[in-house]
Amino acid sequence: MGLFDKLFGGGKKKVSKETAETRGLHMPDLNIPIDEKFTIHFRKNGGKFLYCDSSKEISQALKNILDENNWQNHPFFVMNTSLEDKFSKEGILFTKKAKDSEVFFTTCEHLIAQNGSILVCSNQLNEKKLHEIPANVIVFATTSQLVESIGEGLKKIKKKYGHSIPANITTLKHFQANEENSDDFLTYGSSSKNLYLLLLEDL
Repeated sequence: MGLFDKLFGGGKKKVSKETAETRGLHMPDLNIPIDEKFTIHFRKNGGKFLYCDSSKEISQALKNILDENNWQNHPFFVMNTSLEDKFSKEGILFTKKAKDSEVFFTTCEHLIAQNGSILVCSNQLNEKKLHEIPANVIVFATTSQLVESIGEGLKKIKKKYGHSIPANITTLKHFQANEENSDDFLTYGSSSKNLYLLLLEDL
């Protein structure tokens, strides 16, 4: 995870955001490490990235998101009970009804380096379509969930769940209004989301 160490404070030297973005715009990414590739494409898609190397940093990042958006008194729509339990001491209000919330708080299956998207399925969405969840999304993920491509992510899902492959598999890729973000079938019909990624280092 060399880039994360440099870019988000794990080491003494830091690479500026401008340097990472410029590299993504002007250099081919064939030999770029998977973590760096994901970061470049995710930011290009308009996602907001918060890298954390401890649970304490995750808590602080979450607090910053709440403060930035004045969401302290806004319940988070959550469908994952374990996620709700994990963050129950963070002063967050939770609801099981999407219509009562402006924010969807969720996990994911994988982070796709190839295009900076987030692979989710019925484990995160149940049977809901992307346009049925709030426009603001906070995703909690770990660095071990990074994969190179959608194909690799789908293979890992198949291996993990065996004959009980979850339904409603799709990707979150639209983090801002951009017509160019409709180039693969897994994002067809999806809607733009204001998305924060809380990424915990676990490797």
